[in-house]
Amino acid sequence: MKLKLKYILLFFIGIVLPKQLCGQEIKTDSIQNPMDQLGDVTDAFQENFFEALKQKAIENYELALTALNKAEKAAKSEENKAVVYFEMGKNHTYLKEYAQAEANFNKVLKSQGNRLDVLEQFYELYYQQKDYEKSIALVQKLIPFDEDYKEDLANLYTLTQQYDKALEQLDELDNVWGESDIRNALRIQIYRSTGNTEGAIESLEQKIDNNPKNEKEYLNLIFLYSEQGNAEKAFDAAKNLLQSNPKSQLVHLALYKFYLDEGNASEAIKSMKIVFASEKVDKETKYKVLGDFIQFVNENPQYETDLAEIVNQFSVENSRIYEKLGDYYAAKNRKEDALNAYEKGIVQDSDNYNLLRNTLLFQIDLKKYDAAAKLSSEGLEFFPSQALLYLLNGVANNGLQKSDAAIESLETGLDFILEDPKMEHDFYEQLSFAYTLKGDSKKAKMYLDKATTIRMNN
Repeated sequence: MKLKLKYILLFFIGIVLPKQLCGQEIKTDSIQNPMDQLGDVTDAFQENFFEALKQKAIENYELALTALNKAEKAAKSEENKAVVYFEMGKNHTYLKEYAQAEANFNKVLKSQGNRLDVLEQFYELYYQQKDYEKSIALVQKLIPFDEDYKEDLANLYTLTQQYDKALEQLDELDNVWGESDIRNALRIQIYRSTGNTEGAIESLEQKIDNNPKNEKEYLNLIFLYSEQGNAEKAFDAAKNLLQSNPKSQLVHLALYKFYLDEGNASEAIKSMKIVFASEKVDKETKYKVLGDFIQFVNENPQYETDLAEIVNQFSVENSRIYEKLGDYYAAKNRKEDALNAYEKGIVQDSDNYNLLRNTLLFQIDLKKYDAAAKLSSEGLEFFPSQALLYLLNGVANNGLQKSDAAIESLETGLDFILEDPKMEHDFYEQLSFAYTLKGDSKKAKMYLDKATTIRMNN
């Protein structure tokens, strides 16, 4: 079982980093399923203990504790009692009776020594109370058995605003283990909390002096300068990184923005191309960069060829990229280009409703009825209650002169319209057209009258 350490890191960097306890003197056998290892027990103990488990399972924690009190009296050994105390502690925790829970867990530790499952419950207990001071004391006991807990200690020092101790702990870990993104993020968070960004910058500059090829420290320095609003120094740091490490790819995440700000489009495009071709940059970040580039191309259409080239550079295709590209072409009323982009996106992401809707609308607008009929039918498998898809399927089948298929889809879709007179009007109009194709003039007139009535009333 893994410790719940999210309360330590989540506030700072949104990362949960669970660890498992280990160490030669920590007992890791579990007492959470105890009946297999307790040996001989009385009927009264077994009956009451299982009654407690049953009541806990249905969240009757008070009744569970009543049964556990009876089981304690029937217990024949210290091991039996330890199991009872452990369950008592968990039920008291659920009831937010923290003092009683802690007392029972301590009884287990006193009887059985340091046990993994009990220490985990202490973490749960302290998490609910946000009692980080007690967490510190516990982690300090664990460090001799597992030095990974030194990182937990730094996090806990930060939560308790013991920033000097936290920084000291982080420096020690960096010296022994080397640097990590998590510890760097925590260090920056400490500087933010103390308002000492200058201290952070001095620290990073010193590290860069000691190791000018340290890409990570340059990137952190660029980030801090940018956060201060000092774009000039951030740009200088980025250029220095590129000079010391010409093969750096991540630096271009900063450089392309700086180049755009100074109007250097050609260099900005070079940097963006490096970002899009890089395997070190995740797809979500590339998508955000693409958004910046599309906005740039919208104002500078002479670079549209570069936009198409960049989209094709992605090593891992992403439907959102094509959706964004389609939106760009749609805004310029370039329907064929928009549809081409949307169709590439929907192939990769068939259950993206917005992409599906946009693709269908352009297919119908461009009279590609076969494709629209097929795609809308497939879309209804994912979205069987979307009235618009029934309407578009009906329009496509009407365009193909398939009146029966259109009528079936349109009449089914009527049941899914929710207070939308415009859509209801469109359904009736398409039904009138379908019945006209079928040669049923009576029903065609009926639906046309309904469409006309809705139009007049709205």
